[in-house]
Amino acid sequence: MLKKAKILIVDDDPLNRLVLEKTLASDHEIFLVESGEKALTFVKSTEVDLIILDIVMPGIDGYDVLIQLKENPSTQTIPVIFISANTSHDDEAKGFELGAMDYIAKPFSTAIVRARVRNQLLIKQKNDLLEMLASIDGLTEIPNRRYLDENLSREWRRSRRAGTPLSVLLMDIDHFKRYNDCYGHRAGDDCLKRVAHALVTACERGSDFVARYGGEEFAAVLPNINQQEALVFANKLRSAVNALKIPHKASLNAEHITISIGIATTEFGQVYAEHTLLEEADLGLYEAKDTGRDRIVARVIAASGKSESLL
Repeated sequence: MLKKAKILIVDDDPLNRLVLEKTLASDHEIFLVESGEKALTFVKSTEVDLIILDIVMPGIDGYDVLIQLKENPSTQTIPVIFISANTSHDDEAKGFELGAMDYIAKPFSTAIVRARVRNQLLIKQKNDLLEMLASIDGLTEIPNRRYLDENLSREWRRSRRAGTPLSVLLMDIDHFKRYNDCYGHRAGDDCLKRVAHALVTACERGSDFVARYGGEEFAAVLPNINQQEALVFANKLRSAVNALKIPHKASLNAEHITISIGIATTEFGQVYAEHTLLEEADLGLYEAKDTGRDRIVARVIAASGKSESLL
């Protein structure tokens, strides 16, 4: 069964909200709010696929709501259909200039509403597919560095707001250059694919995120995971790769492919830039490789901003 699209209807007129809900509820999941302020609060906690937004409302009007939606990276891509009793071409043009995708005049035809909602959802579906394809690593078919950066930025902001822990893992296939030199690049590509699959398969929570970081490096973003939980998860990933038993006779630390892992954890959302977590995880990875490889080094960033390593 196809997942129903989530549509937020923002209108201060209860009759309009009721009619729009009845028009769209059979095909979509509908949410109703009566003000611009409530709409902005709602989208902070709930993802929606489309917003039908009245222009003239008490308090924040539809134009200001759209401006704030477009200024927020987490909401700027949500398509917005303006709905208004104003039929002036200037009002319509202003809506499009601010980023609205369509404009419906009141009184509205329910058939027109359905058609325009359907059209905008189809456009969003195609755009989402293109965005997904642009975010997937072509070789391993897991998320790429671009998608990793977006995911980390989003989870870091959530961690900062809620004061919840956030862990980042950086992983490197040990002596991978020697593997390529010994077995050839085709075998190296196959090795990367198998390691990527093992890492992704080990993720059980829907919020756990593994991506190809670049070359033979991978990364994981783990929301609401503290240091000890991150260590358990890292050991699970390390064991998953060891279990592949991919022969590596050129390795200097094992007879098969292994990975080294660096972990950085912020326990209370106190890291002031998401790249700090990557930098700390990279330092942990360097220590893991420098102390023998096939190892895990965790770094905790304390409230003071200082970090410490734990082998």
